[in-house]
Amino acid sequence: MSNINPGPDMGSRQSDRWLEAGQTNALVIYILYLASVVIGVTGLFGIVLAYINRGKAGGFVESHYTFLIRTFWIGLLYAAISVVLMMLAIGFLLMFAVAVWFIARCILGIQALQRGEPVRNPQSWLLGQ
Repeated sequence: MSNINPGPDMGSRQSDRWLEAGQTNALVIYILYLASVVIGVTGLFGIVLAYINRGKAGGFVESHYTFLIRTFWIGLLYAAISVVLMMLAIGFLLMFAVAVWFIARCILGIQALQRGEPVRNPQSWLLGQ
């Protein structure tokens, strides 16, 4: 029998890098959030990834994890308020405003991430910039 030595790369695939805490993972979470506007459930995967990797990345990426987690929960709160107010018809307009807020927050976060900058105010309830 021949002894096949699987090299150092065989244990971990290069494609798993998006699961590790860091800039690529934060970008994946932003994309999952944007996809959740249409698909819905992807936001849940994003929040789980954000909680798993928060505290592991260090540097400027940490502000993005805080921003991502707050974006999910604040967006959920705004959406719930909008659903309740749909009985008064204003909820439909508010739900549209929540979607615009959510998308804008994700896009601004992606732009800062791509520039290698932290989110200026990750604790913000508005856009964080």
